[in-house]
Parts: sequence; C-alpha cells; structure tokens
Amino acid sequence: MIARPSFRTLRQLARVRELWRRGSRSLADMLPKGLYKRSLLIVILPMVLLQTAVTFAFMQHHWELVTRRLSEAVARDVGALTDLYKRLPPGEDDAFLANLASERFRMDATVLPAGPLPPAVPSSFFAALDPLSRTLPSEIKTQLREPFWLDTIGRSGLMEIRVDLGDRVLRLVTRRALAYEANAHIFVLWMLAAMILLLTVAIIFLRNQIRPILRLARAAEDFGKGRNLDFSPHGAREVRQAGSAFIEMKRRIERATEQRTAMLNGVSHDLRTILTRFKLSLALLDNSADSELLQRDVDEMGQMLEGYLAFARGDASEPTTLTDIGSMLEDVRADAERHGAEIRLQTRGNLNIRVRPTAMKRCIANLVANAQRHADHVEISGRRDPQFVSIVVDDDGAGIPPAYREDVFRPFYRLDEARNQDRSGAGLGLAIARDIARSHGGDINLSDSPIGGLRASVRIPV
Repeated sequence: MIARPSFRTLRQLARVRELWRRGSRSLADMLPKGLYKRSLLIVILPMVLLQTAVTFAFMQHHWELVTRRLSEAVARDVGALTDLYKRLPPGEDDAFLANLASERFRMDATVLPAGPLPPAVPSSFFAALDPLSRTLPSEIKTQLREPFWLDTIGRSGLMEIRVDLGDRVLRLVTRRALAYEANAHIFVLWMLAAMILLLTVAIIFLRNQIRPILRLARAAEDFGKGRNLDFSPHGAREVRQAGSAFIEMKRRIERATEQRTAMLNGVSHDLRTILTRFKLSLALLDNSADSELLQRDVDEMGQMLEGYLAFARGDASEPTTLTDIGSMLEDVRADAERHGAEIRLQTRGNLNIRVRPTAMKRCIANLVANAQRHADHVEISGRRDPQFVSIVVDDDGAGIPPAYREDVFRPFYRLDEARNQDRSGAGLGLAIARDIARSHGGDINLSDSPIGGLRASVRIPV
C-alpha cells in the first residue's frame, strides 16, 4: 500500500509553497520592469557570474599552484644556505657565503649572535587571504629541521627568515616576489577590461534592438490618441513583422472609418432632405396650433438626427493640431454666456496640446451644456499636470447618485430621477463627450462637486 502524506506534511508543503510564492513575488518586484533593462540583465548577469567563476578558479588553482612552486624554490634555497653555514665554523668565509647568497640566491645573508627567535607574527585577516603566508612556512618546514621564524606580512615588498643554528642565528632577507606570483592583478585587470568592452558592445547592440520596439509602442500610443503617424518598421525581422501588422491594422481601421463616414453622410443627406420637405410643407400651411406642434416635432427630430450622426461619426477623420485649450475654454464660456448662463473660468499652466479641435470643443461644450441645463452656477477650470491636461466642470445642481454615474455614459440612457440630461435629445451628450475623450487616449469621470452638484473631470494625455 502507498502511504498517504500526513496532515502535518501537507501543511509544511503548503507553507513551503507560500514562502516560495512570496520570495518569487519579492524578487519580481526588485527586478527591472523595462525590456531594455531586463535584456541588459540577461546579458550582464551570466557574464559577471562567468568572470567571477573564472577569477575564483584562477585565484584558487593557478595562483596557489604558482605560489607553491615559487615557495618551494625559495625554501630549497634557504635549506641550501642553512646547510652551508652549518658546515663552516663561525666567522670563516662569512663574506664569501654572503656574496654567494646575494649573487646566486638573491638573498641578503647575515649571521646574528645566538639567541631566541622573535615571537611568531600574529595572524590577521589579510594574512588569511595571503597564500604566501600559508604556503611558504610549510615548504620551509619540509626543508629544515632547525627552528625558524618567518615574517611575510610587512609594509614593504621584503620578507625575513631567521634560522636557529644553535650557536648562531642565520638571518635571510629577500623579496616577496621570489615566492609568489606578483602580477596576478594584471590577469584580473585584463578580465575586467574585456568584460567592460563586451558590456559596451552588448549595450549598444541592445539599444539598437530595443529602439524599434519603443518606436512601435509610441506609434500605437499616438494612434490611440488620434494623432498623425510617421512610422515605418525597422529592426529585427520579428519587430518588422509586428510593425507591418500594426500598419495593416491601422489601414483597416481607417478604411472602416471612411466607409462608415461615407455611409453616414449618405444617410444624413437623405434624412435632411426629408426634413427639409417637412419644413417646407409646414411653411406653406396656415399658422395654426397644429402646425406649430408639427414644427416643434420636426425641429426636435432634426436635433435628434444631428445627435445620432455626431455620435456615430465620432469626428475620427479630423486631423490633430496643436491647440490652446485655454482659448477653447474661453470660447465655450462665451458661447454658454450668450445663452444666459453664469460661468466662471480658471486656467493654470501651459494648456497647448495636440487634439482634434472641433471634437474636443464639442466634448467640453456637451459637459458645460449638461451642467448648465441642471444648475444655476457653473465653474470651469483647466490645469496642466506632468502627464495630463485636466479640465473640470463643476455645477451646483442636483447631481447624479454614484450608482448611476457610469450608466449616464451609455448611449440613449435617460436618467429620469435626479438629472435627466438632454431632455429634448436622445441622451447622447455625455456618451459623445466620453467617446471623444477616449479617442484622445483620455477619459471622463464623474464625482461630487465642491460647490454642491456634479463634477465632470476630463483628462487628456499630453
């Protein structure tokens, strides 16, 4: 029978999975989010790890091997000089042996009076990192039977070895470079230089590969904002394929928009012709109460038709131009005041952005007209943020309950309770306004106004 895991084991596994998810989430939060930085990380991290592994292997094997061989040679020289001094009586041929040590062994040999050797040099952190302090004592110990003292940790490039010969002490001073590889740092510098050169080439190459992707992203963003495009595919084959697919999608959307516009123009022409006939027939009738009612119905039908066509057309064919939103708000305020409204305007910052002027003016005018229809006082403000231009329309009317603030943007939706926007129309004022704002890459949100009614906030990216 197969043993089933216990409840405790399952709980431990669940805890391990939870810790793994938290660790992965934390690591993902620390890692860069951009494609360029992630690509650099993919290139840099393996290279740094490889260079670190190679350097570690060199330091651990090659450098220690060379140091061991050199230390062994120095230890043999020390052993040979020690044997020579032991075979000769004190004072005889000391000058000859000193010259021999200097010329053949590159050591300064001095005979000191008998006495105790200096205390051992205390070990330190740097001594633990120095392979010479570990290798040379062991090599000398294999060559000598006499007690010795060694100092390899010093401020200069010299080292001192003292051998107790019983009746005297042999003092040998030589360069540290004889016992270890002093040019290992050149290898590290070459590796660092090669790594920097490779990273520079990788950064330049990745920048050239990422730039077409960024251009494609900017082109898609400009197209979403309704701006003119000057884009041609560049870069790698896959990036060019994505760019070509984007251009083809753009052409299809523009072709569909042109066909819809042409159809709407035909429909509007036919319907306006019929309305004109109705108006002409009513003008030939007597000015009776019935004819006045019919004339009012025809006018309302004309307004509804214009609203339908404006919503369906969306003004997507209008080109974008650099527009002063402050002057546009002043024009909207002047138009509203001519209809008897009391509107206060306040602007701040540079409000010049690229928009479709006619469509944007219609968007703001619809919001102002909606506020004017249900309030006595209306306030308009415009300001520029780092990434957006914000236009706010406040009123002191009855407002809209929060539960219905998204519904009023639906086409043909009529709110019969607090605010019945567009009573003489078809309920398309706010729908047209949001459609225009979103065609520019922005949006419209409704909230409570500080002056007691409704606030409509328009945000358009710059």
